[in-house]
Amino acid sequence: MKSYAVIQHNYSEFLGQVERQLEIRDIGFSYFRPFVGQDLPGSAIHFDALFILGGSSLINNEEQTPWIESERRVLRLFQASRRPVVGFGFGALLLAENAGATLHDEPYHNAYWTTAHKTEAGEGDALAEAVDGKRVLVFYNGSATLPDNVAPILIDDEGKWLAIRPDSMTYGILFRPELKPGMIEDMIMEAGRDTPDDIGELLATARVEWPETQKTTDQIIMALVKSLDLMKERHKAPVFKLNVE
Repeated sequence: MKSYAVIQHNYSEFLGQVERQLEIRDIGFSYFRPFVGQDLPGSAIHFDALFILGGSSLINNEEQTPWIESERRVLRLFQASRRPVVGFGFGALLLAENAGATLHDEPYHNAYWTTAHKTEAGEGDALAEAVDGKRVLVFYNGSATLPDNVAPILIDDEGKWLAIRPDSMTYGILFRPELKPGMIEDMIMEAGRDTPDDIGELLATARVEWPETQKTTDQIIMALVKSLDLMKERHKAPVFKLNVE
């Protein structure tokens, strides 16, 4: 059975709408939560892909992310093993950093609805083609300046990057196909979380957009499945059981 590792950075932000798409494809997934002290995978050989989820922390703030070096290590392990890697929000920034991007603390909040636009670099890319012209919710903290050798495949209405594909097995996505309106409500209720001033308006729009958002998410997952060959089961190390008599 295909199995994905999923790194989660808080309880409010999980696979959400993407879970259903994985389940109907008979894909299992295991959450790893470093924010509560849980160890991350020691290797990539037991998994077919890695998803790195969103979060409210800044990657380079060691007080907020004391576990970040372990996460960087896991990302490198999956890439070295030629496993697909997908990052949403925080995860996308981490992938950008790994590809040579410069991270910035400002603007702290990046949360807005926009239309995704395919770039020249996105021509022929399944994800870029699927999302081109679609309304998407962008939601992440901090920012990243891409290096010259990494061109965005999708940009927003103002020309800021929304998605990158730094190598054939990796996507970094700043818009959030997994977010459901209920998840945004959970963010608002999350103790100690600093949310954008207009998060109420973002939530109201998310409710209105929900029927189309579900269709867009379905198209995004189908594109990722096609581009990353996500239905392929990678070679995984066997699990041995010791029978003690």
